[in-house]
Formats: sequence, C-alpha cells, structure tokens
Amino acid sequence: MSLERVMVFFKRRWRALALFLAVLGPGIITSIMDNDAPGITTYSVCGANYGYRMLWILVVSVIPLIIIQEMCIRMGIVTGKGLGDLIREKYGVKVTFFVLLPLLVANLGTTMAEFAGVAASCQILGISKYIAVPVTAFLVWWLVLKASYKQVERVFLFGCVVYFSYFASVIMARPDWGEVGRSFIHPSFEMNPGFIAMAITVIGTTIAPWMLFYIQASVVEKGLQKHELTLSRLDMIVGSFLLLIFAVSVIVACGAVLYPNGIRVETAKEAAIALRPLAGKYASLLFALGLLNSSVFAASILPVSTSYVTCESLGFEAGIDQTYKEAPVFYLLYAMLIILGSGLVLIPGLNLITVMLASQTLCGILLPFILFYILKLCNDKRLMGEYTNSKAFNIISWITIVIIMALTAYLVLDGLRSLI
Repeated sequence: MSLERVMVFFKRRWRALALFLAVLGPGIITSIMDNDAPGITTYSVCGANYGYRMLWILVVSVIPLIIIQEMCIRMGIVTGKGLGDLIREKYGVKVTFFVLLPLLVANLGTTMAEFAGVAASCQILGISKYIAVPVTAFLVWWLVLKASYKQVERVFLFGCVVYFSYFASVIMARPDWGEVGRSFIHPSFEMNPGFIAMAITVIGTTIAPWMLFYIQASVVEKGLQKHELTLSRLDMIVGSFLLLIFAVSVIVACGAVLYPNGIRVETAKEAAIALRPLAGKYASLLFALGLLNSSVFAASILPVSTSYVTCESLGFEAGIDQTYKEAPVFYLLYAMLIILGSGLVLIPGLNLITVMLASQTLCGILLPFILFYILKLCNDKRLMGEYTNSKAFNIISWITIVIIMALTAYLVLDGLRSLI
C-alpha cells in the first residue's frame, strides 16, 4: 500500500470520527444519566433482595429502550420539534394535559430522589445534607442559567466518566461470574406482587418517560440534520449499552455481597454502607462517589427535561440557548423544580424511600401511554414522510406496551383483592 493510500485511509477515518464527535452527546448523556439516584436505588434494592434473578429483565428492557429512543431521535431530526410540541399539535391541549400531569408528578418525585441521593452520598462521605443539598441546588441552577447548550453538554459528558467507579465496585465484590452468566440464560419469574412491582420499577427506571422527551429535545436544540441520523443512532446505542453495563454492575455488586448474607436494603445509601464490611471500604467509597455523581448530574438534567416538555406542550419558548427574557417560563419552571426538589428533601422525617420507588413505579405505569403517542406520531406519513416506522419497530413497541400494561393490571387487581 502506498503512502498516499495510507494517508487517504486515515483521513477518512479521522473525518468519520470528527463527524461522530460532532453529534455525540444526546444519546450517551440521556442513557447514562438514566442511572440516577432512584435508578441506583432501584438496582441496589433489586440486587440485595432478589440477587441476580432480575438481570434478564434489565437486558430485555434495553432492546425496546434502543428502539423507542431511536424513534424520538428520528422524530426530532425529521420534524425539528420536541415530543411534547408534536403531541399538542396533533392531539390537542386536553390530551397533552392528561399526559403531562402524571409526568410532572413523577418527575418532581424523581427530582426529590436526585437530591436525596446527594444527601445520602454526602452523609457517607461525612458532609451534612443541610450543606450539600443547598450548594448542589445552587450549582445546577447556575450551570443551566449561565452556560450555553454546548457548555452544559461538555459538563454532562465529563460527568459520564465518573460512572466507571461502579466497575471498580463490582470487581471488589468478587461475584461468581458463572452464576451471573446463567441468570441471563435461565430467566426466572415469580407471580407475586413484590416481584412484579420490582419488575415494573426496573422497567420504569430503565425506560424512563422523561428521557424520551429529553433526547428528542436535545437533538432539536443541537440542530442535528437528516444526514446525521445514522451517527445519532450510534451515539444512542453506545449510551444504551453503557446504561446496561452500569446497571448490571450495581445489581451484581449488591447481589454478590448483600443477597447471600441476607442483608435487605431500601436505599442506595444502605447498600453502600453494607458493602463496607463485606467488600471493603474502597468498594463502599466508590459506590458512594458514583451515587453522588449520578445524583448531581441527574438533578440538572431532569428539571431541564421537565421544563422542556412542559413549555413545548403549552406552547412556550424553551431551551438552554435561550435567554431568560426569551424563555421566562422555561427558566422559572426549572428553578421551581430545583427549589421544591431540594427543599422537600430537607424536611425531617419525610420517607424518601417511598417517594423514590413510587416515582419509578409511576414512570413504569405511565410509559405505555407515552409510547402509544410516540408510535402514532412515528407512523404518521404526513409528519414523517419516508422516515415512518418499520414493521419490526411497531411489533416490538406494541409488545412492550402490552407486557407493561399486563403487569400493571395484575398489580392493581392484587391490591384491590387485598382491600376487599
């Protein structure tokens, strides 16, 4: 091979890498930040209380996660509009309101959970929550208020690197990797309310409704075009697999150390503390640092996502690149969510575990309804043109809807039976 051909080869590779880096952000940030405080709590409780038995549910959930996020990316690039905006334009304000209201409730609960994660992780590190929570609230508010979209995106991408602390935690836990592998190959399922509620919560955590609105709004604000769709998909797929790896790491770490010893936990904080005498203080410290990182960055993203969808749905200007004068409702709502989310966490005696897990269960219940409208929009030829869904995408999406609704119906009926 001549020197000229070698130079051409590397030039093409560098050009491809440069193009990928240009679109990098929305997919990886959205997926990795989904491993937030309630997510880490859910996976910790799952591993401690059920061992490896739910790992297969996590893996199976990633398939619809990739497909659903791809639909949102495609809609955002093709239409140049966010999901809330499209639902309002296509189905009216009433439908949008009934989708928006439970989403706001779930997102407020999840925002509280993020600040609860900040409080819990800082307490492990010896910092009072009455200092850590207000300081974090101010920093995340200041970041979005003062920085541009590109600057915020760079900060979030840097935060993604800290998630690798969970890899170290799971290595220190020394799990039986053969048993971990068998749990993927031989799935187990229990027809009891506790197992089903946890399954719905795991699904609701992995495929969170807020992330679907956020990823579509991100590609719109980033200004991605149709010719960048393939690279945007790659960005999202990489993020989805990183989400899976980090989530599996948390479940395996707790399943390897806490489950065999019969130690049941209710929070990620309890999991981190319980790991200390069994897996070593460094495993506990790394687990706590991972929880702090995920809580801080998710506390930034979730209020942004909620502000996006609310403003889009109601027809107000929205966007990090907008000034306060251009998008006052967006910034006021963002500030209100941070103030409420951080302030309520500081109330003595508030049961944050219930808030945290209930918000994720509500996300799981809400998901089929949001997915229904995503499917309707993605199959609208007048809206999407040649970019409508394939049959395979539609089939997998409908299967996801049916499974979640069936599990939810069982849980509701069992609850009603216990009341009669």
